[in-house]
Amino acid sequence: MSSIVEFFGYHVNDRSVDWKKVIKEQNCHYTGKRSIKVRKSQPEIAIGTVVIRYGKEQQLLIIDPDRFLEKGKVFTDCIHLLTKHEPGNELHLVPEVRVPGGHVDFFLVSVHRGKVSDFVGIELQSLDTTGSLWEERQKLLVELDVLPKKTMIKKQNFGINWKMTAKTILVQLHHKILTFEHLNKNLVLVLQDKLLEYMEKEFNFSSFDNPAKLGDSMHIHAYTLNEYHDNTKLELSKRISTDSTGLSEALGLRAEAQIELDVIIRILESKICSETLFNPLG
Repeated sequence: MSSIVEFFGYHVNDRSVDWKKVIKEQNCHYTGKRSIKVRKSQPEIAIGTVVIRYGKEQQLLIIDPDRFLEKGKVFTDCIHLLTKHEPGNELHLVPEVRVPGGHVDFFLVSVHRGKVSDFVGIELQSLDTTGSLWEERQKLLVELDVLPKKTMIKKQNFGINWKMTAKTILVQLHHKILTFEHLNKNLVLVLQDKLLEYMEKEFNFSSFDNPAKLGDSMHIHAYTLNEYHDNTKLELSKRISTDSTGLSEALGLRAEAQIELDVIIRILESKICSETLFNPLG
């Protein structure tokens, strides 16, 4: 049986889904747009894997950040951080905003008569996988009667890159939080509770306030993904917070240089190919 639980944002047990149409259109259920994760060797094919079942405990793990977009819940859960928002103001959701330190996935903005009254930055972080999920995808298509039963399925291993996922996002937050703190604004990291549990074990989170405090600039909202027969639902399970100093302590000054190196290496390894090969002879 395939490890995939949600495919293009639809639960694999949902009998009302026209799977052939979904696969042809390749649109994500949560965005209404074409899924952006594609197969490297066939970029015209979107992978479509959103949630998987993993490990001996068969944990539900979110591997596509679009899963957090369910009914805008993660955004409404941040409204209380708009301390200057007033009844009558408009709320805007602005994607992909560049700030010193990098891009922020979304800005939730309070607007009064066309002028910005307040804003909060929101980052969405899913889990990264190792290996390939392609054969799990093919196995699912057989189970859904999209591919014939006789389709050959190769055995491929995949895993969850807990360490690199955690390191990468913490370093990125460390760069960005100074900007938000200087502006007296808030930055929120939205993730799954399983990833937060890993972070709390592997990093020094003693400076985080639990529950979260309004005076802190860095907030983490952790969500549980609950499964029913033919659907899943996000539920806010934990909120913690800190400031730039607390985030630095979580990383550790000595560990930070190594984390930076790991992140740079990962970026470089994802980009190297035959076209980037250096040829001094031209």
